[in-house]
Amino acid sequence: MKTELYIHIPFCKKKCAYCDFLSLPAYREVQRQYVDVLLEEIRQPQTDEIWQTREAEIRQAQTEVSVPTIFIGGGTPSVLPAAWIAEILDTVHACFSVEADAEITIEANPGSVDAEKLQVWRQAGINRISFGGQSFQEEELQLLGRIHSAAQIRESVALAREAGFANINLDLMSGLPGQTAEAWENTLRQAIALGPEHISAYSLIIEEGTLFYEHYGDSAEENGNTAGKSMPDSGRTWPPLPDEDTERRMYERTGEILAEAGFRQYEISNYAKEGFACRHNIGYWTGVPYIGFGLGAAGFLPRHTPETGQDGWIRYKNTEQLPAYLAGSREPAEYQILTQKDLEAECMILGLRMTDGVEEAAFVRRFGHAIDTSYGDTLRRYEQMGLLIRENGRIRLSAEGVSVSNTVMADFL
Repeated sequence: MKTELYIHIPFCKKKCAYCDFLSLPAYREVQRQYVDVLLEEIRQPQTDEIWQTREAEIRQAQTEVSVPTIFIGGGTPSVLPAAWIAEILDTVHACFSVEADAEITIEANPGSVDAEKLQVWRQAGINRISFGGQSFQEEELQLLGRIHSAAQIRESVALAREAGFANINLDLMSGLPGQTAEAWENTLRQAIALGPEHISAYSLIIEEGTLFYEHYGDSAEENGNTAGKSMPDSGRTWPPLPDEDTERRMYERTGEILAEAGFRQYEISNYAKEGFACRHNIGYWTGVPYIGFGLGAAGFLPRHTPETGQDGWIRYKNTEQLPAYLAGSREPAEYQILTQKDLEAECMILGLRMTDGVEEAAFVRRFGHAIDTSYGDTLRRYEQMGLLIRENGRIRLSAEGVSVSNTVMADFL
């Protein structure tokens, strides 16, 4: 069985205003201590009562399955010395059967790479870089709290090309405070000009616990619209968020502009040149098992219960408390035994994110019955509303369905 690996590096130089990912600053000594614990987790997963299934499956994975993709995410993995990243990958290769053509991705901030670091990454086997560019507008970058400039995005991509990287992704973000449709199109065109193989174009979501949430989220609504109020230490005011019509136009133009440049949309927020869709993320969306290593990392693994002889699946998440992780704790933040209903719902929700949708025959192979057995009424209702399209053995969202995708997907829970 193929099993993907995710490795979490939680450190960042600075927390961005929109970010709710598990990330934090830390001194180099703490970062080194973290890497040491991470290496031990990869080498010899501990076994205790609550983790018994997870550890058994990881041990099985180390000997009986192949690894088609590895994703080093964060945080900002590129803040670590390149030699430490190489050390992590050397340990993975020593413990797992990594396929010869495995896709190995690392996330990086523009401005945080140099020629030497990139060469070490290449020699360690990394063959895909995902740069968190977000915008090519300086004012937007400052508002987001990014620590790089648009020029540094261009410089970092150029350095990666010189180092021999032939698979580069750029993360971009629309729906930003004060952003116009014209500014978004300008960002898209500047990104295209750099010739990336992949572009992830996400719409801003205001998440709890972020600086943006303080000004644009539910808590801010109690005090009225914060747009126009002063931003601390900047002499500027908080701009308003784009309205729904503007956001919808941005999304439509994203598809149009990227299609003209040779990118195919294969998921709601992801676009790739031919042959460069992110294999790791496709694995997530199609039910491939994966192991998460590191602080707060999640995993999705098959489960066998000897007492009953029944097979199933588990989902887990490592502790999110850095002191506990550094102390060697494997107490999970989450541990869930998934039911058949859970798995079917995930299959539909994640599958409908992809433009190809859900393959009906694959659903039958996986669950032993037709989709209609579980979701016939829901499918017919959304077909009649024009939000789902069912053709050629597949079920996918229509253009109208994409715009209300969260509502549609919630009905499969």
